[in-house]
Amino acid sequence: MIRSPSLFLVLPLLIWLLPNPVVAQESRYDSEIRGLVETPVVAEAFSVIEALEPTTTQALIDLVEIPAPPFMEEARAGAYATLLREAGADSVVIDEVGNVLAFRGGTVGGQTVVLGAHLDTVFPEGTDVSVKVRGDTLFAPGIGDDTRGLIVVLTVLRAMERAGVETESDLIFLGSVGEEGLGDLRGVKHFFREGAHPRIDAFVEVDGGGLAGIVSMGLGSVRYRVTIRGPGGHSWGAFGLGNPAHGLGRAIRSFAFVADSLTRSGPRTSFNVGRIGGGTSINSIPFEAWMEVDMRSESPTSLEVIAQAFESAMARGVEEENRARRDGPPLELTLDRIGSRPSGETDPNSTLVQRAMAATRHFGEVPRLSRSSTNSNIPISLGIPSVTIGRGGVGGENHSPTEWWMNVAGYKAIQRALLIVVAEAGLGS
Repeated sequence: MIRSPSLFLVLPLLIWLLPNPVVAQESRYDSEIRGLVETPVVAEAFSVIEALEPTTTQALIDLVEIPAPPFMEEARAGAYATLLREAGADSVVIDEVGNVLAFRGGTVGGQTVVLGAHLDTVFPEGTDVSVKVRGDTLFAPGIGDDTRGLIVVLTVLRAMERAGVETESDLIFLGSVGEEGLGDLRGVKHFFREGAHPRIDAFVEVDGGGLAGIVSMGLGSVRYRVTIRGPGGHSWGAFGLGNPAHGLGRAIRSFAFVADSLTRSGPRTSFNVGRIGGGTSINSIPFEAWMEVDMRSESPTSLEVIAQAFESAMARGVEEENRARRDGPPLELTLDRIGSRPSGETDPNSTLVQRAMAATRHFGEVPRLSRSSTNSNIPISLGIPSVTIGRGGVGGENHSPTEWWMNVAGYKAIQRALLIVVAEAGLGS
């Protein structure tokens, strides 16, 4: 058995960073979950999931080797739609932005439960996504995040079809685009656009690792691209012109000073200048300088406060550089908000969260409610009960070319997802 040595280096840190376990007494939800597990069709579905393990692993390998760079998910979406059709969905469509939606009607209808994962990865076009198998470990960019999540969703559908598990509520199995980076949750935002669906009653996303975690709180964020432009010129001959790079530096200094005070107390809030660029050569005054900035907060109010402080600081920085220039026209500032993810929380006492916790306990795990930025942010912000659950197995080095995943009882995550969905949708007669 081959294990990544980095796993053992980061495990103590990960354990220290995890939120406190949510300890709950035996509840009616635990009884409900036990009753479902003992139902013949659900027990059969569990057996099917375990029997499908070789097929599930091969599907993971096949799908991850179809590139899905940011804003270029079409090929993977087409392949995933085919898999969902073959699995037995009533109908499958690819919508206007590239989301894959597989529909499965309920015995009663009138309510809808969604089980989803995201199609896109963080890796740019041209990345080698071929899978390397070393012992029982799979290595490939995107093998865990979130291709494995897509396979969990697919296998839940396969197991329900083969075991004959019916639900009272309608189900949608969703593969969404644009979850990562500058995708800005565009797929799930489109899915929840006004008037898109009659009603979505619960949303379950598969993203992240492990079996104990339940993301029930959305971490909000805003992202900006800042561009400062000027005439540019020779560093000696045109010295004295307004310098966009100098203006950017002044703006960063101004923002860092005020943002530090805003993040020292109150709801947890962060800020980060992630990328900076511009200029043509070391001996040229740049005609343009730019940066991309990310701000996050548990609190929508705090997020808006720091965003406003950021915009003011950018204006001050450019104004300072314009006052300091000795010649030429003033610099121009452009602020583009390139990302916005709302924050919010699903009530921990809601049936969905309680069922997710009970399903987690069924597998001998202590459920942990946590906050993160996932597709669930959007339905949470709309007041729709939503959670994000893990893909199972063991993995690491997400968002890196050496990402890896190992199928250590990975079938349990699929069984847990099925339990949560069936409990929320109601077992059909």
